[in-house]
Amino acid sequence: MNAEWTTADIPDQTGRTFMVTGANSGLGLETARAVAARGARVVMTVRSEEKGRAAAADIISTAPDADLEVRRLDLADLDSVKAFAADYDGHLDVLVNNAGIMIPPRRLTKQGHESQFGTNHLGHFALTGLLLDRLGKGQHPRVVTVSSLAHLSGRIHFDDLTGERSYGPVRYYEQSKFANMLFTLELDRRLRAAGSPVRSLAAHPGFSDTQLMQSANALVRAAGKVVMPFVTQSAAAGALPQLYAATDPRAEGGQYFGPGGRRERKGWPVLVQPAPTAEDPGTAKRLWELSETLTGVRFPLTAAA
Repeated sequence: MNAEWTTADIPDQTGRTFMVTGANSGLGLETARAVAARGARVVMTVRSEEKGRAAAADIISTAPDADLEVRRLDLADLDSVKAFAADYDGHLDVLVNNAGIMIPPRRLTKQGHESQFGTNHLGHFALTGLLLDRLGKGQHPRVVTVSSLAHLSGRIHFDDLTGERSYGPVRYYEQSKFANMLFTLELDRRLRAAGSPVRSLAAHPGFSDTQLMQSANALVRAAGKVVMPFVTQSAAAGALPQLYAATDPRAEGGQYFGPGGRRERKGWPVLVQPAPTAEDPGTAKRLWELSETLTGVRFPLTAAA
């Protein structure tokens, strides 16, 4: 990996199709912008089509030849995920599981799941499973799931998954990001066992200035506006690790990328290490089987040995 890997290092992506969840702002928008500029076709999934169209127009203003498609997808609603996947009949090479919410007050999804776990993990779990056969036919296919430094403190609250007894916005955000990492590594194990060409990788943006905290309460949002400019890097810089994972030929399944600066908060993308607890196959298998039950989505893969 180059010491200072940037979007200029992204290989030509002509002929490849990327799907980026949460592509209307922040890391998702910057990911879509970067790969579109390198010739990729980009399916931008968004909760608000109006915001999605505005984001697409923003990309086209700097890349007039960008090949973009805006499609509505609500990851907090498994019915929306299933309808979206059933309706998608296009080519697909790379799925970037980017969308997420962060530290909201406790609320439940339409299907009764804690909102962060339901959106950040279950929605992406279901989407990946439903699109995996299509990805398997792609060119150097990859699934890139965006985790967070928060996963280092995370655990799965199997005895209180919805936070009914002990919800805390930060703890349950950590749970969802820990789930993202468990999922990435278990998917990699299962893909390898099945001899699939699809690679499963993870990335995190360090401390990046995005709109992720918009789901937090008003006090947290206000504090964030004061503090964030002093501790974060831009969304464009924060997107570099997931762009490396999604596009660089040297990136391998099971790898995890983040900023290379102090404590992985800022800097150029480098290979980093997940929490040791996230590498436990037993916990990952338990979460996987639970996720299949909660989503009703079964992957066309067998469990890793």
